[in-house]
Amino acid sequence: MLAIGTPAPDFELNSTPDQKVKLSELLGKKVIIAFYPADWSPVCGDEMSLFNETLKLFSKHNAQLLGISVDSIWSHLAFAQNRKFHFPLLSDFQPKGEVAKMYGVYDEKLGEAQRALFVLDEKGMIAWDYLSPVGINPGADGILDALEKLDKH
Repeated sequence: MLAIGTPAPDFELNSTPDQKVKLSELLGKKVIIAFYPADWSPVCGDEMSLFNETLKLFSKHNAQLLGISVDSIWSHLAFAQNRKFHFPLLSDFQPKGEVAKMYGVYDEKLGEAQRALFVLDEKGMIAWDYLSPVGINPGADGILDALEKLDKH
């Protein structure tokens, strides 16, 4: 897992079949990257739903949330529509897990991303990170604490 103080590797992933999100285009904003194992799994669904409910708090800190898993764009679209998510789910599908590998959070054995959180400052540096056990929803408290700490600097 990449360490705090490390520049976040840039990436460009599909958020829909015809739209991409490029990390470097978000410079000037704080970015929350939430890697998760799989759409439709109970813990992931709860985690992403909690983050969706917390979006207003994240936006008060000028932060953009990005969810990333190795699921396909089509799975993400159905998952986001079903759960009424208002943030991009990015598909780290082809080549599978490439971005998760860059961040050191790809589980080769399971073929999916680990449940990992990163908060980037406005310059794209990793300011906070957390690796959660796969079966546990990490909640949003750590993210909010990290955002508040960044606001004080």
